Amino acid sequence: MRSYLVCFRDSCREEYPIDSVLYQCPKCGGLLEAAYCWDCTAASGWKALWRNRRLDNSALEQSGVWRYRESIPFLEDVGQIVSLREGNTPLLAAPLAAQYAGLDALTFKHQGFNPTGSFKDNGMTCGISQAVRLGKTLVGCVSTGNTSASMAAYASAAGLKPVVFLPHGNISFGKLSQALEYGALTLQVHANFDQILAFVRQIADRAGLYLLNSINPFRIEGQKTIAIEMVDQLDWRVPDWVVMPGGNLGNCSAIGKGFLEMHEVGLIGRLPHIAVVQSAGSAPFFEFMKAPSEGGFRPVESPETLATAIRIGDPVSWPKAWSVLRRTNGVVERVSEQEIADAKAVIGRAGIGCEPASAATLAGIRKLVANHTIQPDDHVVGVLTGNLLKDPDYIYRYHTGQLKTPGGEPITSTYGNRPIDVAANADAVVGMLEKLQ
Repeated sequence: MRSYLVCFRDSCREEYPIDSVLYQCPKCGGLLEAAYCWDCTAASGWKALWRNRRLDNSALEQSGVWRYRESIPFLEDVGQIVSLREGNTPLLAAPLAAQYAGLDALTFKHQGFNPTGSFKDNGMTCGISQAVRLGKTLVGCVSTGNTSASMAAYASAAGLKPVVFLPHGNISFGKLSQALEYGALTLQVHANFDQILAFVRQIADRAGLYLLNSINPFRIEGQKTIAIEMVDQLDWRVPDWVVMPGGNLGNCSAIGKGFLEMHEVGLIGRLPHIAVVQSAGSAPFFEFMKAPSEGGFRPVESPETLATAIRIGDPVSWPKAWSVLRRTNGVVERVSEQEIADAKAVIGRAGIGCEPASAATLAGIRKLVANHTIQPDDHVVGVLTGNLLKDPDYIYRYHTGQLKTPGGEPITSTYGNRPIDVAANADAVVGMLEKLQ
């Protein structure tokens, strides 16, 4: 099957070899994506093939990304694959969260079950494998946390040297500790995410650095398997809505690409609506979608949100995300810091848990149900992007009434669960426990 890179812009569509070290089209500056000459006849047997691979204990088949490798055929030599058995993330029913959102039922696709605790692993296995194919030794990313953790783990597993650029003082220690533990050279830059990414893109070629942010088209290829695994787990029933948080918008681009390609080759008969949820302090895509036009996107110069994974004011993947929403009749919503914090606590009470950015999903679903965009009986899958322990300080401050917005305003601990100091007195403790009966 022919694989190649192609400019995403309809006005260009210039093609490049699949092994080109490119992030944008040299002709017009547009984003690139991996493209394939699909054999729809062969695709008819993929469902059975993929299901049967679950019975195979080999490392390749145990990956929830590479098990679906016919959908990501850019890599000819499977010996170059770098895998930590990523994917295989569960669909979790959440009745309590459904009730909070106003839905009859709600299911979460929890990417926090990945090896480094976030959806980034789905894409990073492909990005690092392509780096190995290209003979790269130095790889890098700009990250507020999850990307750096994932890249450092996969690069080290492959014997490559990872370099992380991060905004000084604007990262969760839970995420930073991962990058340090996995051996990354970590550079804390006194600038915000968007400024650092622009800087690193300027020096990447000069430094021999293979860039693994979501502008890398192979990252998107791995992340699109989230959509494939989702409908495989649903026995190929397509949800009415798939809802996810939006930062750099790589997930919307990737998951949308997954659904569009499955529809193209005949694996599914219809498309879901895609919904993206942004934090109100970092919501350029929400503002853009009020009146979208080719040149109408306006970045947020100083994005602010406690949900650091989506604190991005100039998302590089917005053109791809815009295309996905147009083709799936999707929407964008924005939510406040209070709404994110409360939704996160509800997800925790459901026994599931997630990082703050993930909770934007539930907060957004609740608003979309309230404004009748999503109907109570719709089949909804919400994507949770990261593990509960990615930002433990946020959790502690919420439950103890110490959490504040970036502007310093207190966030109400609506569902607070403050620890209680007790004396080492058996009668007092037993009396307290008896109240729980």
